[in-house]
Amino acid sequence: MRRVLALVLALASAGAARAAPADLVIWGGPIYTGEARAPKAEAVTVRAGRIVTVGSRAAAKAEVGPRTRVIDLKGAALFPGFTDSHAHLRGVGERELTLNLEGSRSAAEVAQRLRAHIAARSPSGTVVGRGWIETGWPEKRFLHRNDLDAAAPDRPVLLERADGHALVANSAALKAAGIDETTPAPAGGQILKGPDGNLTGMLVDNAMGLVARLVPPPTDADRLAAYRAAFKVETAYGWTGVHNMSTPWADVALLEELARNGEVPLRVYNAVDADQAGELLRSGPRASPEERVTTRAIKLYMDGALGSRGAALFQPYTDAPAITGTFVTAPEAMRPVLSRALAAGIQVSAHAIGDKGNAAVLDAFDAVGAKPDHRWRIEHAQVIRPADIPRFARQGVIASMQPSHAIGDLHFAPARLGADRLEGAYAWKTLRASGAVVTGGSDAPVERGDPLIEFYAAVARRDLKGFSAADWRPQERLSRAEALKLFTSAPAYARFAEQELGTIAPGKRADLTAFSVDLMTAPEAAIPKGRAVLTIVDGQVVYEAR
Repeated sequence: MRRVLALVLALASAGAARAAPADLVIWGGPIYTGEARAPKAEAVTVRAGRIVTVGSRAAAKAEVGPRTRVIDLKGAALFPGFTDSHAHLRGVGERELTLNLEGSRSAAEVAQRLRAHIAARSPSGTVVGRGWIETGWPEKRFLHRNDLDAAAPDRPVLLERADGHALVANSAALKAAGIDETTPAPAGGQILKGPDGNLTGMLVDNAMGLVARLVPPPTDADRLAAYRAAFKVETAYGWTGVHNMSTPWADVALLEELARNGEVPLRVYNAVDADQAGELLRSGPRASPEERVTTRAIKLYMDGALGSRGAALFQPYTDAPAITGTFVTAPEAMRPVLSRALAAGIQVSAHAIGDKGNAAVLDAFDAVGAKPDHRWRIEHAQVIRPADIPRFARQGVIASMQPSHAIGDLHFAPARLGADRLEGAYAWKTLRASGAVVTGGSDAPVERGDPLIEFYAAVARRDLKGFSAADWRPQERLSRAEALKLFTSAPAYARFAEQELGTIAPGKRADLTAFSVDLMTAPEAAIPKGRAVLTIVDGQVVYEAR
């Protein structure tokens, strides 16, 4: 009797499903579901923001009604919605609105861009820019204040390195901030000097705070403009979600208000800077309607960046034997915050790049009793002692990594680290093989923020010109299926949403991304040449290429 009743209910349910047309039907290209049992499909149907059916085109036709929107992919490939597991959303927007030095090929070109920016915009106050990186420059050095002085001798200029862990200040900025050769470096920071003992203008990690007062805090209008610009950039790249790192607490309320007004087109998962997270630690996780804005994590910094030699290493830098990097936060100072997060049910995302920095975070997580179901994360996890790699899986620590860092950093990482330490550098394949969860992101605006570049870097481990080398450890390349998980199912797990997001399956939220290039079959070199053609969140098209 029970079987008969179950059959009747199933048939009634099927009839009801057929009776209610879909809001959206998608077909006309390869569809990769991310589901092991049925990895490919011909069509997807969506109703009320959720996936209804995943299967044949013939079955999907039965759900087409007079008001159904039918999207023909015209050969484009559809995937579960791509999520950037590590980006700085407001920074992405600010990059669009300020002096963007990304792609500068020399110190001379930076000076030229600075001069043109001032001439074209006549900005008031301190001139701010970011995005330069000296890798491949003919000068073979960091920027120097003299480079900036020639272009802007009379007004303060601050130009942040791409990694966000160092900046160069011109002489006018140093003078305005009261910094000279006798100024002591703050704990966790460096004030660089040349062989002659004079300031170079380079301020690393916490030393950047010495010039912070030269830049007025952004107004509400500035912050709104930056987020709106970022939303356009991210959805046009195909991202349906962003894990928003280092979110200022004031921005949480701003983003939630935008969400209530229907102005947040993708999912934002906030990790609030720990020094501003008092309210979050008191009240616990929070989310806006439809979970467009969720705030459940805090962000801490253990060390600096490899490129500016701020990443904390057990042994000195091979190319700078007097330097071992910097603890931005003392390990013992981190533990009380970790304990509060544990008690409040707040996820921890800890920045660690050097082998000593990663070991210190793993030690701290273990000391406060963090367990695998807490899903605490290490952001970047770039250089790890081989003996520490198994600890990620054993402790349940998520490795939040950015593949494009490898194809940029490996031009200088061998010189920084030497051959032995490269074994644990950008070791995403080894981490996954050990049983650790590895989730993928871009660290935009440090990197471009294009998911196709990130996917390419993960599977090719070559730079965008096709260059690689034996010391780039090509054995760390991922398969296409593994790389897909980095940006779909792994980010969903990393934000506690694997039941709702991450694969194309009936009942899940209809977050979908289509690219012009088939990531699973295209030649490697073709991957970064593609583009997003369709971005869908909760069944709503938030970007469509024209």
